[in-house]
Amino acid sequence: MPKNRASMDNHSMISSTSTLPYRASNPSVSSLFASTTTPTGSRSSSPIGGVRSRMTGSVFGGTPGEGQQMAPADQPGDPRNLILQAFVPHIAVHTSIDTHELVRDKGIEGGLWELLRPFGERVQGKVNVRDSIGAGKTWDDFSVRFVQLGDGLEPPELPRKSEDGVGLTGNGEKPDGRSTSQRSRTGGNIPQIESLVDRHLTHAEDFPGMNGAGAEDYLNFKEGLNQNLDTSSPFYTLYLRRLLSGFPLMPHETFSHPVACVIAISSRNTNPIDALRTLYQESKLGPRRFPLWVDSEYLRYYVLVHDEERDDITKSIALFEQMKKHFGLHCHLLRLRSSNCVSTDDDSFRMPRCEWVSASEELADIQSREVLEDFENSYPCIYESDMTAIKTFIREMVTQSVIPSMERCVSTWNDQVASRRRGIGGRFMSLSKRWTGFGSSSRNSTGGSSGSNSNYDAVQGYYLPNTPEAIMRKLADYAFMLRDWKLAQSTYDLLRSDFNNDKAWRYHAAANEMAAISTLLIPQTLSPKVRAETIEQMLETASYSYLTRCGASYGAFRCLALGMELLRLRGGSATEDAAKWGSKLLEYKVAGPIGEALLKERISICYASKKGAGSGLWGARTRKSAMWSIYAADAWLTLKKIQQSRLRLDEAIAKYDTLPNKDSLAQFTHANNYLQALQKAVQRASYPESAVEGPGAVDDLIDTSIEESESFTSRPHRRSLMGASLESAPLQRALVDVKDEATPSLQFE
Repeated sequence: MPKNRASMDNHSMISSTSTLPYRASNPSVSSLFASTTTPTGSRSSSPIGGVRSRMTGSVFGGTPGEGQQMAPADQPGDPRNLILQAFVPHIAVHTSIDTHELVRDKGIEGGLWELLRPFGERVQGKVNVRDSIGAGKTWDDFSVRFVQLGDGLEPPELPRKSEDGVGLTGNGEKPDGRSTSQRSRTGGNIPQIESLVDRHLTHAEDFPGMNGAGAEDYLNFKEGLNQNLDTSSPFYTLYLRRLLSGFPLMPHETFSHPVACVIAISSRNTNPIDALRTLYQESKLGPRRFPLWVDSEYLRYYVLVHDEERDDITKSIALFEQMKKHFGLHCHLLRLRSSNCVSTDDDSFRMPRCEWVSASEELADIQSREVLEDFENSYPCIYESDMTAIKTFIREMVTQSVIPSMERCVSTWNDQVASRRRGIGGRFMSLSKRWTGFGSSSRNSTGGSSGSNSNYDAVQGYYLPNTPEAIMRKLADYAFMLRDWKLAQSTYDLLRSDFNNDKAWRYHAAANEMAAISTLLIPQTLSPKVRAETIEQMLETASYSYLTRCGASYGAFRCLALGMELLRLRGGSATEDAAKWGSKLLEYKVAGPIGEALLKERISICYASKKGAGSGLWGARTRKSAMWSIYAADAWLTLKKIQQSRLRLDEAIAKYDTLPNKDSLAQFTHANNYLQALQKAVQRASYPESAVEGPGAVDDLIDTSIEESESFTSRPHRRSLMGASLESAPLQRALVDVKDEATPSLQFE
């Protein structure tokens, strides 16, 4: 029976359903897959809109002003936008039991932090942030991350004692005492990311019509979709987003350390003021305290959750005024309805899905939705009045308390600590530490201290939060989260030498990583020489320290992946540097098979981003881009992702067709044979093995479908072939007769 292109694109839909680890008929799971694989809406991440025009420069060198040609971050899945949304302030949430019960009555099982989390991913309205020199910038995509107090204290896998002390909780508790849900919310697990993206790929290939318009167009090879190099594959965007979600709480970086803590009680509480004091003590000294390497002096924001349906607003207002007298102005009265909202209510809205969740948490969500039969009840709803109150609360807290508090900390630390380090006295101090460490005895250097003047505890593997090194690292991270990349870059650059002298290798790797990322985010010109002396050295040092000295594959993956994407966005000769670091990632073997296939796609895009000059497009890297597309097609075919493999092959052939000599590949015998063999393998893999009898019947099926005419698909003939009473001998005779016919054969090649 002949096969057309449509049947190949939707092959084996019925036969493959029984082998899938999820139920395709469940609309709840299908909508979750569709919401993730479809590119999200665009948001501008720059205070200055517009796209700068490109200038023509040298063919093989850099383009004049290429450092300022940052691609606009308002494109769906833009890597620069992902970076800005990943490194954001974290706000811990600690509530009383009555508050947790009030929110659970609304249908939110996780409590107040789960209710606030999706609305923190985009603060309503424009947010004004001032840099270190007092200049203000307005951002319309500022976001914060709400986490439960105690989240991220360890990676999802079992902790192990390393030379850097990673895995130590520092508060005397056993890691196994943490709940499974808290572990699942911690990211940094590459195998879990691989498993999640594999499930999305399998679902998208087997059911392309259930993945949303964007993903369906991507898999159905719509013309012009991949011509825009700034549009990432939805699966690569998903991979990168999950790589940057759920940062573990680590001593060498403070992005996941809380900048503030929401301490909340409800109007149901019988002793509210004492309850607030108790919650504060629990967050600082109790069992929920953070490890010793986390600074406990952060902003506390006190919230009174008023039950609109059961309690008196007059009493709540009086209590709120009393709270402000005891705890200051960092207070808020949040008015919510306690009844459970359902989809049939007039003013109901479905709770928005969180985009920044770890891979483990999303996998657990998929597994829980597989057993649900009621699609309407699978997603909680919220009243419009509650949504408005939550958005107003988050905006008020962020703009009036969190950002001003961070700005004051940056100003204080910069004046009192970093400025001294940048002066002549600070440089002499650094030299004295270096020579003191060099002259110390071997017993002293191996006994847990890197030198007599070092603040680094090599046994525990961290700096105390009141040391100058820890304060400067926090200063740099705060500046980065406030998008003051110049201050962040200069501070990271100072810390590199300090951490190197103290032999704090994980700190050293992280400082080099963020120094490179900050430098690439600054809109300034970077010549190839400057990139080689700064960016290349930082990325090389960071990856070496992560892998060789620390054994931290996640850190190396994140470092090189972000460096590759930011270099590609600069255009010009920087695209070849980006492809080089992508190749380095493949050499290091830090990613799984899914990640390696996606990286090969990105390397192909990096080479394709190199624009040629003149009518002959001199300096373009079209051949290299096509070669990496073929490598990606081979990788996807190995993983049995047939549609992805066919898509990469179509890209490679289209790139070869753009060359002046379209048949240039035929001059290279081995390469041409390899491409033709890959095309045949993809064509054969498009036919399901279960539809024919025997392992060798696939070739017969292909030959038969090639030689048969279109009249073979008429309705009477199809009914006769599918009849159950049809014997095997006449069917075999019919096939033999067909083979003997002298009909012209069609060539797939």
